[in-house]
Amino acid sequence: MLHPFRTTAVVRRGQGESSFMGRLLGPKHHLCRRLGERVCTSEKCPVMRRAYPPGVHGPKGYGRVTEYGTQLREKQKAKYTYGVMERQFRRYYEQALSQTGNTAEIFLQQLERRLDNVVWRLGFARSRQEARQLVSHGWVLVNGQRVNIPSYIVKVGETISLKKEAKNSARLKAIGEYTQARTPVSWLMFEDANLSGKVMSLPSQNDFPKNINMTLVVEFYSR
Repeated sequence: MLHPFRTTAVVRRGQGESSFMGRLLGPKHHLCRRLGERVCTSEKCPVMRRAYPPGVHGPKGYGRVTEYGTQLREKQKAKYTYGVMERQFRRYYEQALSQTGNTAEIFLQQLERRLDNVVWRLGFARSRQEARQLVSHGWVLVNGQRVNIPSYIVKVGETISLKKEAKNSARLKAIGEYTQARTPVSWLMFEDANLSGKVMSLPSQNDFPKNINMTLVVEFYSR
């Protein structure tokens, strides 16, 4: 059975996750191999070569997974994909549950509208982790105002851009090719000339990650 995400404040060797000030630390690809699929944004994820759990016992397989284990796996997959810790992740669920509509869809809409995820979706960063760092360091503007909170939920009509100094930074130039090759999403409009993007609508089912079954996550918390 998969172990729940760790919430200790120090990095421990061999742990799939540890936290410090709300950040996911530890081996980046440990959970990819634990889950048996690539949930990071790296094209060189080791799970592509070694599709079996990490450890000293080699390719021993994943064994039989119970219904509870399947639901737990989906929860962990979603948490790791968006880089969210348990307390905040459960808060998103409770907020989605309190609203009228499909709880699973509203849940994912909240995760997708996190500022760090939007920055990544717009192509300003090569991964959600890199996008989180850009936001935390104050490089991201929302409607012209600096916002350094990665969990900030963007609203329809808001404009996301990078501060002027970012246009000349070596870091941004290094991801230029990635930005041009990115797959645009329907709910965001990117303006290459101004290096900015605008939230045009709420994300829909077609914009959600195809490998996450949020219904199973809702069922996990509804137990």
